[in-house]
Amino acid sequence: MRGISGVRPVPVAEAHRTTMFEIFFDLVFVFALTRVITFMAGSPTAFTLAQGLLLLLLLLYSWGPYTWVGNLVRADVGLVRAATLVAMAAIFVVALVLPDAWTQGPGLVDAPLALALAYVVGRAVQLVVLFWVSTTDQPLRSTLRLFVVPVVLAWFPLIGGALLGGAGQTALWTVALLTDIGGARIASAFRPWQLRSVGHFTERFGLVLIIALGESLISAGAGPRTMAPVSTAVAAALLGLASTVCLWWLYFDRLAPAAQEAVSNVPDDRRGDVAGDAYGLGHSPLIIGAIYVALGIEEVIGRLTEESAHAEPLGWEAATALYGGAAVYLLSRLVFRRLTLRTIYPTQVVVAVLPLVLLPVGRSLPPLVALALLTVLLVGVTWFERRVDRRDERLKPARPLRPEKS
Repeated sequence: MRGISGVRPVPVAEAHRTTMFEIFFDLVFVFALTRVITFMAGSPTAFTLAQGLLLLLLLLYSWGPYTWVGNLVRADVGLVRAATLVAMAAIFVVALVLPDAWTQGPGLVDAPLALALAYVVGRAVQLVVLFWVSTTDQPLRSTLRLFVVPVVLAWFPLIGGALLGGAGQTALWTVALLTDIGGARIASAFRPWQLRSVGHFTERFGLVLIIALGESLISAGAGPRTMAPVSTAVAAALLGLASTVCLWWLYFDRLAPAAQEAVSNVPDDRRGDVAGDAYGLGHSPLIIGAIYVALGIEEVIGRLTEESAHAEPLGWEAATALYGGAAVYLLSRLVFRRLTLRTIYPTQVVVAVLPLVLLPVGRSLPPLVALALLTVLLVGVTWFERRVDRRDERLKPARPLRPEKS
């Protein structure tokens, strides 16, 4: 009863799944991700696209530890829930000020500093909860002793960059990101995280991706202030929907359940390592690719509201977001497949880089035609990957039954 009342954290079982509270938390997080689209769309230059990538990486790798928290203890019970609500408020503040992330203000706390401080609060809550959970878990405490060092060190360039502004802010925030990610990867290599529920872990990442796909499509559709001609607007909307459906299909139709099964079959002592690599390195860039595709769709629809721009080329920045985002998604999908299913085919790599090959063509086409070309390409990739999935099914050996745990 003490655990239920919130005095102690409640450990999760092996069959634990994502709770409604965690989905609510993830909705706020994905709202912050989609605000990066607003930031990049305000002035879509090559530098802005790079700054957007930096923001996406900072957000994604600050969210990851909350997945591990929910995999260790119930996130919707007692003090853990209260702490997660504090983190949710911090992420919401990040989302609110994110479009002005590089805009210095006259006040004591401007947008860059507010973003940095809110980010620090979110990371600090993670550490407090994890250390509290580890009071009766010595292996977890050993992992945290290494993990906490790079996380805290990254706060100093983050806050310093917010105070400095401009190019110095970009440089220092890049240092903060590299310190955080690099140090955490080294720490986890020495002391891997514990994975208690494969179903919860894989489901949590999948839910964030599907929310990102849905929210990104909404963001792209809601971007323009004025409507294009009805026929053109409907055509662009349908093409955007078709592209998003392909991105969904390429991950959720066959790959996601197969990856979950593969991770489940990994021996217990290596499962946390494999899951951390696959979903940390391979899955997070899927979300980044989806965000950039959404930005590209928003740019296309934005051009369609300008009568004089209908026949003008899409341009490098918008084409890079549209085609480059698709390439990031497809290549990340192959990395994820390699880390989970342990196999990729050379033809899959060739197909995944096709968006990059077509990028110079897309930038010279009118916006609607460029979007149509990408959609046709994604439909073709989806058809090709279904053939690969069927080949995998034919080659899959009979799997021995795993002994039941007593």
